[in-house]
Amino acid sequence: MRTLILGLITLMASAMPQISLADGHLQSEKNGIANLAWMTGNWSGPMGAANLEENWIQAKSGSIASLVRLTTPEGTNMVEIVNIQEMEGTLVLHLQQWGPGFAPLAPAQKMMLDKSGERTVTFKAASPGGLKLLTYSRPADNEFEVAVITADDQNLTIKMTPIQ
Repeated sequence: MRTLILGLITLMASAMPQISLADGHLQSEKNGIANLAWMTGNWSGPMGAANLEENWIQAKSGSIASLVRLTTPEGTNMVEIVNIQEMEGTLVLHLQQWGPGFAPLAPAQKMMLDKSGERTVTFKAASPGGLKLLTYSRPADNEFEVAVITADDQNLTIKMTPIQ
């Protein structure tokens, strides 16, 4: 009987990384994309005379993504898709921007996880593009911040609040 119980415990332990937890994530995701669930939500804030919106969908199945829109009273200036995935043993961010008429503004950029903490994550450029460093943070429940260092070393922080 003891051998049977030990055998069952060993079998269950070996299956644990593949067991889906109640929140829909695999046990193996708990140190990855699931840690970015705090990003989920619809955020908006001023960016000069324009308004930036970030709409983050639920972190699930190894990815989290956002549709980003930059608007002015004259119309939409830019649309961007940001996708963060568990890849290459880490988190990898890809982003692509389009202007009016869905014209690509530049090739897609790849960024790699640089560091993460509680409700903050930073990515570093891994391919040429407009950004050297990109940090998302949520300093309070009703605040979301995007901080960037551009390719030409300009620092910019956009403070956002939930879209009502």
